[in-house]
Parts: sequence; C-alpha cells; structure tokens
Amino acid sequence: MLNVVIFGPPGSGKGTQSENIIKKYNLAHISTGDLLRAEISGHTQLGTIAKSFIDKGELVPDETIIGMIDNKIESLSNTNGVIFDGFPRTEAQATALDELLAEYKTKVSVMVNLEVPKEELVERLLKRGETSGRSDDNLETIEKRINVYETQTKPVIDFYKKKRVYKSIQGVGSVDDIFGAIAEAIDAAK
Repeated sequence: MLNVVIFGPPGSGKGTQSENIIKKYNLAHISTGDLLRAEISGHTQLGTIAKSFIDKGELVPDETIIGMIDNKIESLSNTNGVIFDGFPRTEAQATALDELLAEYKTKVSVMVNLEVPKEELVERLLKRGETSGRSDDNLETIEKRINVYETQTKPVIDFYKKKRVYKSIQGVGSVDDIFGAIAEAIDAAK
C-alpha cells in the first residue's frame, strides 16, 4: 500500500493537494478535520467535545483521533493506500499511526511537508474564513493554531526524518507546480 502523510501548518494547502493526490494515485482520504467536522455537524457527543477544543485552537485528544482513524482504515476496501490529511499532529500520534499501520501490515511511504511563510498562512486563512464560515478562521484563533503547530506539531517532522520518509515541498506558487513537486516525492517513495 502507498500511504502518504501530507503535513504543514493550517492554511498550507493540505486539503487542495490531498484532492490532487487522491485523483492521481487512487488513494483513500483520511482527513481528521473532515472526520471531526462530520461529528460536529452530527451533534454527536464526540463532536461537541471536539468543537470545544477546535474553537479554542487546541488539538483534539489523541485517543479520540486514533480511534476514529482505526475505524476508518478498517472500513476501507479496494484502495491503493491512504492519504492522511491533518494526522499525525504529534510524535505520540505518529508512533500510534506506525503501530496501527503495522497491524494492517503496511507503513507510511512518504511524509510530504508543505512549507509556507506565516504571513501567507494568515492571509489564506482569513480569506477562507470570509467564505467558509469556519469558526476557527479568525485572526486570534489562526495565530493560536499556528503557534500550536509550531510548538506541538512540528516535532513530527523529526520523527519522519529519522525514518527517512520526509520530503519538504515549497507550498507557495501555483497549485499545479506544487502538486508536481509532491508527485515527484511520492513517485520516488513507491
């Protein structure tokens, strides 16, 4: 199986590039953001808990996310692999993902990290907030989310560097050019 982790700070283009990767490589998409938003819009108990964390710009607890990922992987069939969008966000989650994938006799093939300057991230997220209605796309929460990424999530890069599956991609430029660089990294990992 081809398993891709797409990584980067909020607003780096993970969702857009995930769509391109899914189409080209016929991968199943696991977006923790989508899974969480579905729970929130369904007004489930998990959704209510998750919303309280998301609205404050904080990460949802690991055990909640890992359980959701396991359920999703278990439900998949006839796929070439998975793209993980928005997960893992911590070293503990990366370790848990490795352990989970090992149970399915597979592993992360490549971790693609989209690099985008902070000013560009803030601008993109504020624009998205104007059109999407997402409660977490306001300046105060954006700043907090980027800081959470910097302090809690960025160490995941070192985890994947040690495993020799890390690829840095410049996330500024045309969508097609960025995708071309991502496809090169994925093709090299196959």
